[in-house]
Amino acid sequence: MKKFESLTVMGLGYIGLPTAAVFASRKIRVCGVDVNEKTVYTINKGEIHIVEPDLDIVVRSTVTENYLRASLEPKEADAFIISVPTPFKDEHTPDLSYIEAAATAISPKLKKGDLVILESTSPVGATEHMAKGIAGFRPDLRIPIENRSEGEFDIFVAHCPERVLPGHVMRELVENDRIIGGMTKQCAEIAKSLYEVFVEGDCLLTDVRTAEMAKLTENAFRDVNIAFANELSMIADKLDINVWELINLANKHPRVSILQPGCGVGGHCIAVDPWFIVSAAPDVAKITHAARKVNDSKPEWVIKKVREAASFLSKENSVDTAASITIACFGLAFKPDIDDLRESPALEITRRLAEEHPGRVLAVEPNIESDKFPDSDHGFNLVSSVKALQEADILVMLVDHKEFKAIDRSSVISKQIIDTKGLWT
Repeated sequence: MKKFESLTVMGLGYIGLPTAAVFASRKIRVCGVDVNEKTVYTINKGEIHIVEPDLDIVVRSTVTENYLRASLEPKEADAFIISVPTPFKDEHTPDLSYIEAAATAISPKLKKGDLVILESTSPVGATEHMAKGIAGFRPDLRIPIENRSEGEFDIFVAHCPERVLPGHVMRELVENDRIIGGMTKQCAEIAKSLYEVFVEGDCLLTDVRTAEMAKLTENAFRDVNIAFANELSMIADKLDINVWELINLANKHPRVSILQPGCGVGGHCIAVDPWFIVSAAPDVAKITHAARKVNDSKPEWVIKKVREAASFLSKENSVDTAASITIACFGLAFKPDIDDLRESPALEITRRLAEEHPGRVLAVEPNIESDKFPDSDHGFNLVSSVKALQEADILVMLVDHKEFKAIDRSSVISKQIIDTKGLWT
């Protein structure tokens, strides 16, 4: 099977950089490409620009040993991995422009026998779309452009979605099973030989469309289950029931395992992937669509609860005016103990409150340094937990970071509390 000595990774974000670093740690020479000059400069110093446990150690060692180098431009390699964002256009339509740009950039570097892998979480058909784009640039190379293509080809194309948990990426990249979808069976086998360099789990081979849909299915399943928990929290509030006690009791049933509710759903996977399914099959993806609507509605419900708390303070004459009420939001990341703000409902809630509330809005996010988060860009002040607890009239628990779990409940009981994570309830 093909031996890989060099690799180019397009995109050095939360998945691209760990992937590049893990391959480099296996003595493959990796060129990591990013459009951000500061990111490239930071990595080439042996440092990282994101928060992810153990990543800094691997980047430092692989840069020092000259196995990892960041660049603004791709270099020739035996394999190319595209790991770039796939955001939305209007009405939750997938935006493939980042994938298209990456494919365009690597096309001049391709030679016979190279492997191209799309790792970006993508709608079904994205890998074929990418391959057709490359084929248009390189008519001199035989490139498979349809799922389950037949024949002999010069370039091998595959889709291999990441399936890792932020905060555990370095471990899960290695230990988790990997789904590998090939445009042909040979494409899948060759891609498998690349990932076997570091993957300790099973490499599960399929075609590209099934691989694309598998990742979307995994996250839609989780989204539906989270939606049930979030809907339950709103029902329980309406019926004056403690949802945390309710879920705990219901989960005593041997075949029930309800998830914990929150302020919504964030991140670039669970908050995004189900919409790719809905976009592809809107007439039949009814449960998937309903779950998305429930989870997307939760931030507005939280904001409504904050408004009610502010109104209560005003009516009780505890404050002179609404402008004198200070709100503190605890957590901005999309999940605990990371700095990732992508599609974060906590950040959305905090920004919305800052826009509409006449008084001060404070935010506490222990995973982000204040100098990297200028107040002028967001309309709220990033402060410490101590300052927020001292100065705020309304406390809004949005993300259960470990630092917040250590806060003594006695320090918050005198405040108006909206607790979406059950830490202070």
